[in-house]
Formats: sequence, C-alpha cells, structure tokens
Amino acid sequence: MPKFGLTMHEGTIQRFFKTAGERVNAGEPLYEVETEKVLYQVEAPASGTLATTLFDTGATVECGLAVAVIAEAGEDVATVAARYSKSASQPAHRDSPVTSPPPAIQTAAVNPSQTAAANASGRHTVSPVARKLASELGVDLDKLEGTGPGGRITREDVERAAKSASKTPPAISAAAPPAGSAPSIDRVAFRGVRKVIAERMHQSLHSSAQITIAAEADVTPATEFRARLSREFDFSYTDMMIHSVARALMRHPRMNARLNGNGAEIALSASANVGFAVALDEGLIVPVVNRAESKSLREIALESRALGEKARSGNLKLEDVTGGTFTITNLGMFGIDAFTPILNPGETGILGVGRIVEKPAVYRGEIAKRAMLWLSLTFDHRVVDGAPAAEFLQTVIENFNYGAR
Repeated sequence: MPKFGLTMHEGTIQRFFKTAGERVNAGEPLYEVETEKVLYQVEAPASGTLATTLFDTGATVECGLAVAVIAEAGEDVATVAARYSKSASQPAHRDSPVTSPPPAIQTAAVNPSQTAAANASGRHTVSPVARKLASELGVDLDKLEGTGPGGRITREDVERAAKSASKTPPAISAAAPPAGSAPSIDRVAFRGVRKVIAERMHQSLHSSAQITIAAEADVTPATEFRARLSREFDFSYTDMMIHSVARALMRHPRMNARLNGNGAEIALSASANVGFAVALDEGLIVPVVNRAESKSLREIALESRALGEKARSGNLKLEDVTGGTFTITNLGMFGIDAFTPILNPGETGILGVGRIVEKPAVYRGEIAKRAMLWLSLTFDHRVVDGAPAAEFLQTVIENFNYGAR
C-alpha cells in the first residue's frame, strides 16, 4: 500500500483489476484504493502473473503493507501462491508487515491474514474485513457458510447474511417489554469517509490555535455585477469568492502560510491554491483550484464546475484534492447566515460563507434595501494575529464587490 501524502496512514481497497492467474504488465492498473475520499489506481510494480491477492475488496490496509504477490516469468504461479498461503496460515497480526518476501517475488502488497484453508477445529477462516463487518452488523459468523476459496467467509457472505436477517420478521416475544424500557436504537458503523472526516477535524482542533472572526458585508455591488456578467457566462458566488480570496491571499501572504514540522518555521506559499468544500451523501470533500490568483473568473468557474462534477461522480484524483493553502466553505444555499468552520489540517485559514439576504440597511445616510452577507473567518492564531486577519477579511469583501471598483 503506497503512501500518497503526509496525512495518509491507510487506504481502502475498492477493487482489483486482475484476478489470480492473470498476466500483469508493469505500469498497468492493478488495484484501486480510496484514500481520504479520493480514488486512486495503483499500478503494478513489475510484470508477471498475479499469484495471489492478500486482502479482500473493502479491506483497509496500512501504508507499507503488501496486498498482492506477482510471480515473475519462469516461476510456478501455484508454488508462489502456496508459499504465501502457507505463511498466511501461521498466527500473525493483521497489521504485521511482511518484512522479507522471497527475492524472486515482486510485491504490490502483502497481508499474512488471507488464507483459504480451514483451521484445525474445522471452522473456516474469515477475512479481516468480513470479521470487522460482521461485528458491526451483528452477524454470527458461526452460522455462516463461506463461499470463498476453501470455504472462507468473505465480505459478501456477511453482507448477504445481514440483508437476509433484515428481511426476516423478528420473533414475537411472549412477554411484553418491561415498562419504562428504552426503545431500540439504530446504529451506523463509524467508518470510511465519516471516520476520516472525524479524525481530521479532531486533529485540526487539537493541533492549532483556532479563532473565528465574523463580519456582515454589504455585497449589493457583487450581486449587481453577477446579474450583469452572468449573461456572458455561467458562474456562482462561490466562484466569485474563490477569485476574491485568491487575490486577497497575495496581498496578505501570512494567511496563505502553514506552520511546518514542529513549529520551527512558517512557510509562505507563492501560489493561492484555494479549496472549496463540496457536500456529498457520504461526507465532505475539498477539491482545489490551484494557482487561482493567476486565473480569471471565467477560468475559475469552468474549473470549479468540472471539479464539482468529478467530486459528485466519485472521479476525483489525488492531485485534485491536495496542495490546498486556503479553504472556502459555503452554506448559504442551506439558509445558514453564519457558522464556525474548522481549519483543514495544515492550513492557516478557512472562510465560511453564509446566505445573501436582502434587508434594510443604512446606506449613504439613508435606509435602503441592500444585499447583506455574513462571512466567518477561522484562522490559526499561532501564524497570524487578529488585526491582520481582519484586514484580510476586509480585502476579501472589497474584492468580492467587483461592481464597486
């Protein structure tokens, strides 16, 4: 399992493109990994024949562990597969790496827990992901017949049993539940994207000094500007905000920085790589518009739309979500006025954007209907103080009001 980024510690295998016994060419996709909500295809490191895979689809694998074995030309595939199956039958922890595979075998990944053999007591072995899923879904493994090699219980067996159980009417108890007893509670497994988000947000709050400042801005000129320019091409308020923030970051480079290593230095980024949050059914993802300060509003609109479509279709690549220096999260479409966003780990700032509301306001000494917007800026107080952060926010507002220039 390769390590794609500093924050990656494990990846989840989504599918294998080859099955045992198939020819493999170096450089062609071997399996697909989900890491921090991004799908990435891992290429075969060598040519040969796929002897065996050592994790099931759906298994979460720590970086550095092997997940498959490729037999080189001239080797007997069955012998190679048996060699690893034999080692897999020995007691070993699921996360123990294979430190010294035979020199003739190129490994793309190895886990000694996969074996098709039944144990000495006659019970079939269970894949790690199947065992974990069974625990989460409340499936009794002792009652399952595995359909994997040698009767091994797989993830599909567990899912099938859980689905079957959900269709079976519950047995009616002769005795009524005691008065005052608590109602049954639905439980959802805490894993996958939801778990990744939780870990990153928890890490962010505990590894930085976060503070949020907010300002209500009169953005009437921005709404008028959009009404005029939208006749030429399609763009959103989020696109306008990316454009405005990128230019503000160039004027306030400390907001475009990150605290490196153990806090020994502050690294200022030369480019404004602005991420924008996209809500998905299974969680949140932040595609990045790289070098946004050098792009026109039209270019940003085209790129952000393409990234949003890729995010919703699950086709984002690693390069689409890495390298961000600042993030924008917009909840205005959900009727939210203001909120407290949490920093993406490593970044100094994140801007929360609320809804634009027309309401009475004082304008040039008179009460007038104006378009008002709340902006909430969370920043790392270790890197920047309140006054310069406030100046940055005012610059963003000025830039956003294109019509005022």
